[in-house]
Amino acid sequence: MVRTLVLTVDRDNDLGVKAGIRGPVVGRKATLSAALRLGIADPEESDTNAILGALHHHDQLVEGAQGNDEVEIALLTGDVRVGPRSDRAIAMQLDEVIQEFQPDSAVLVTDGADDEASLPIITSRVRVDHVEKVIVRQSKGIESTYYYIAKAIDDPRWRARLLVPVAVFLMIFGLGLILPNGAALIGAMPLVVGIWLLAKGLGWERQFDRLMIDMRESATGGIWSSLLWGLSIVSVLLSVLTAYQVFSSSTSEIADYVADLGSDFDVDAVNRDIAVWAIAINEALTWIVVATFSFMLSLGVLRWKEGSFTGRSVLLLGLGAVVYTFTKAALVVILVEMGGSDFSLDYQSVSDTWFTPVFTIVLYYLLRTAVMSVTEDEGISGEERFWGV
Repeated sequence: MVRTLVLTVDRDNDLGVKAGIRGPVVGRKATLSAALRLGIADPEESDTNAILGALHHHDQLVEGAQGNDEVEIALLTGDVRVGPRSDRAIAMQLDEVIQEFQPDSAVLVTDGADDEASLPIITSRVRVDHVEKVIVRQSKGIESTYYYIAKAIDDPRWRARLLVPVAVFLMIFGLGLILPNGAALIGAMPLVVGIWLLAKGLGWERQFDRLMIDMRESATGGIWSSLLWGLSIVSVLLSVLTAYQVFSSSTSEIADYVADLGSDFDVDAVNRDIAVWAIAINEALTWIVVATFSFMLSLGVLRWKEGSFTGRSVLLLGLGAVVYTFTKAALVVILVEMGGSDFSLDYQSVSDTWFTPVFTIVLYYLLRTAVMSVTEDEGISGEERFWGV
């Protein structure tokens, strides 16, 4: 006797949302009823064809069954939030069906790649002998393509993926044509696309989503975290305005930015674009550091309020101070060299420029030692301790 289970998967739970049916649905009569209710609720739903295809395959297996062979059909539903949540629901329902029917093999009937993503879950629990994809035939290729595009735009899951990239592309292209010096914006489009592809390839989306959640909770977690978060936004705007002011300055005004460094700045003697970028970073660096520190403090206040505050936030602030002082000193040397003068290597000049960065390293080491000492005194185990990895 061979027990065969015919499966179809509704990973995004259209059956529950549109027809009000919870999975798993087991048996031919119950599956047929579910297909009819879903088809009446939404005649254009492709999952209806997948369910009917599973019923068709079930009936064929029943007709060709030999001896005491048994064939059963089951419909598994996931969750609207497609991902780990829907996959866990499918796995739990599949375990329930396997415990009840105990199949020897299975046949999977789907309507596309989205539902086929659950195939590893099924194969980890039962042997899958065949996978069948049900595709609805259309009479005209161009008409069907337009139909699928229109349906994808109406679907909230695909709307953001299709419209947002196109909208950003058109906005950048339009601004590049309208603004006087808009060639840089048009040229920046491949850079934006490359950054987006890099983020997709390295999986930065989860980290970005977590950052957005932390920022939203930081803005609502208390008055202090909200004020610090607001200060970080203002500091970012001021850094952008400061950099823009440098970019729009004349040659004489650019020379005035470095007049306090004690050198005659000759823009014609150096690459003006490099000089302007260095001066813009130097002028906006303080506001950037204020924005970063305010942001880190807002998250630290939120962690302290939740009772999950650790010394890592303090160490990040100390590390930021080290990076700031070293960047500031490096920019001073770069601007002096680009201004037409040589940076003096005498003791007074070197100590005035590099004393603060070296001093911040010493302070950071002392701060790190103090934080690690307090952490050990609180009895944090080796498994819970942060090792910087």
